[in-house]
Amino acid sequence: MIMATTSTAQTEFIRECGQHAFPKTVPPGNYSGITHIEKNRYAIVSDKSENNGFYVFSINIDSISGEINDASLESFRGDSCRGGDCEGIAYIPESSTFFISRESDATIAEYDSTGNTNGKTLEIPAIYKSGMGNYGFESLAYDRQSRLLWTINESTLHGDGPQATSNNGAANILRLQSFGDDLRPMAQYAYKMDKPEAHSKSSQYAMGVSEVATLDNGRLLILEREFFVPKTKLGAFVQCKLYEITPSKEYEIPLDGEINQQTKILPKRLIHSFKTKLQLFKNSIANYEGMCVGPKLKDGSTVLILVSDSQNQYAGVLKDWFKTIVIR
Repeated sequence: MIMATTSTAQTEFIRECGQHAFPKTVPPGNYSGITHIEKNRYAIVSDKSENNGFYVFSINIDSISGEINDASLESFRGDSCRGGDCEGIAYIPESSTFFISRESDATIAEYDSTGNTNGKTLEIPAIYKSGMGNYGFESLAYDRQSRLLWTINESTLHGDGPQATSNNGAANILRLQSFGDDLRPMAQYAYKMDKPEAHSKSSQYAMGVSEVATLDNGRLLILEREFFVPKTKLGAFVQCKLYEITPSKEYEIPLDGEINQQTKILPKRLIHSFKTKLQLFKNSIANYEGMCVGPKLKDGSTVLILVSDSQNQYAGVLKDWFKTIVIR
């Protein structure tokens, strides 16, 4: 196994592109994770797909602006298993296989190119079993250079502190974990989210890291997401913050070890933030749960592709939005 490398270079935010929906070619879904396969083809998972597996999409991006020109569903590839609550997906080009994180049982399993499991699963540290349910493994990414898989629990695990709510002001403390190509756990790190922006009771609320992406140079991008819906519904918002981190030996913590006031927290650097809202005359609200690194543009910059979970276009209000962010 190749060990991770570190870099002193910093990611630069270039621009935020518009968000686009493609109702004629993208059916309503619960899209929650995305990974790049090759050229304009991507694999996307849904946390409520009838069977466990992934969808293959074609996504075409303007090579100069980074805007998404179109997106369309090609096929679904899955097995006979159901109820996995598939949240994150990562493509492994060396084996042409996919790892999918299942939030229902805190499992990350390998799937072949037809969407069938091959029996291989990552060796998950025991501490993560306390995150089974709605705040477990939401994210997954693969670093092709170091050959490491990365994931992070969505919200604070039991025993690590309070979970953030819309009115308690708590900052989630999470555990970032890497895995080697032998499927065993490597390094673990403590990551601290920002405190919630919301400070009142909610009808629905979700605060956590919804995705992680790798830059193949030792750096990771972390997507913090706060989804707040008041009782009146109007005024609902999703706040997204994109942070860069560089895991290093000095910040490692023991696997399944205690997190306390002496624990070193990974430093993070804000790259970009944006907010979508539900307003009376304008509705842009989008719950972005999936993110991956896409193509290089003609000027050498890189496109990040984000996909939202519309909860099957809930109440006719939410849409299956796609969005790109250009970085260098």
